[in-house]
Amino acid sequence: MKTSEALAPILMADDDGDDRMMAAKALKMNRVESPLVTVADGEELLQYLRCQGPFQDALKPCFVLLDLNMPKVDGREALKAIKNDPDLRKIPVVILTTSQAEEDILKGYNLGANSYITKPVTFEGLVQVMQSLKRYWLEVVELPQGGAHG
Repeated sequence: MKTSEALAPILMADDDGDDRMMAAKALKMNRVESPLVTVADGEELLQYLRCQGPFQDALKPCFVLLDLNMPKVDGREALKAIKNDPDLRKIPVVILTTSQAEEDILKGYNLGANSYITKPVTFEGLVQVMQSLKRYWLEVVELPQGGAHG
């Protein structure tokens, strides 16, 4: 793992508490050092990224795991807001959702998603996905320098 990204959190936006818990377990099994920070909807996601409300001291995430179907602000709206914001658009966004609909995949990429992954149906599959995400986003790619913003 690159030392410059070691403490940057992975930010997961998903309204399903079980999915958030399983993702945390899968990341832990893969010995991911970056902490997992979770939010339950797109509104909280945007507040976190903009250091607003309860997230005033939030650290810039190394990447975002984004569910599409959430209350308040759904993943599509949140992705559009992120990619249209000059301060946020460089943050990689990986859609991690149950939808396999071609229209969702196409719309996700058209809105600026960096990757689209359908949630695996088994925990073992999720562990493999998290291993791939760790390898790619935390070990292989070069990301812009991050850290606390404010």
